[in-house]
Amino acid sequence: MTASKNSGLRARPGVLRLMFAGLLLMALGVLTVRAEGPKADVKIDNFTFAPNALTIRKGTEVIWTNNDDIPHTIVAIGSSLRSKTIDTDRTFSYLFDKTGTFNYICGLHPHMKGKIVVTE
Repeated sequence: MTASKNSGLRARPGVLRLMFAGLLLMALGVLTVRAEGPKADVKIDNFTFAPNALTIRKGTEVIWTNNDDIPHTIVAIGSSLRSKTIDTDRTFSYLFDKTGTFNYICGLHPHMKGKIVVTE
């Protein structure tokens, strides 16, 4: 064998050792992979939230996507849920970790209203 073929064969066990080490770390809980929970989508289009009312389970992440040509915000009445300005084709997400009814509006266009109902 030539030196170049021999060096290629030696690199392979090193890669296998690295893969094995990663698997071992995962098994021992040293290296973790984040599991994603349930998600729900709300579209912002033509000055409306769609769906206008959404029922989800506690632990669900809601993602608002602005499909309008102008910015919007999400402001829940009586809650700490408040987004920064969501520009066109941008998103805002919020993880609902408490049960209840969350009525919200667009802070820039208060006639835009929506509701999230979070169940156990």
